[in-house]
Amino acid sequence: MWKEEDNKLKKDFTFKDFKEAFSFMEEVAETVDEMDHHPFWTNMYNKVTFELNTHDAGDIVTDKDKKLAAAIDAIFEKKK
Repeated sequence: MWKEEDNKLKKDFTFKDFKEAFSFMEEVAETVDEMDHHPFWTNMYNKVTFELNTHDAGDIVTDKDKKLAAAIDAIFEKKK
């Protein structure tokens, strides 16, 4: 579940290994490009962490962030 704190939606995703995490990141990259909404995200081996907010709206959480969060969740569910 995404957690809203510090004007950001935050969530961690954990995978079996780096290869699975990277495959997830590649698919998410295509989606964020299509949505023209590029999040802050990090990767450490099998863990991918996101922080979503909209910079042009004053670094707050907007519907654009919620739509991206839902899309990221859908990609994760498909990868399971």
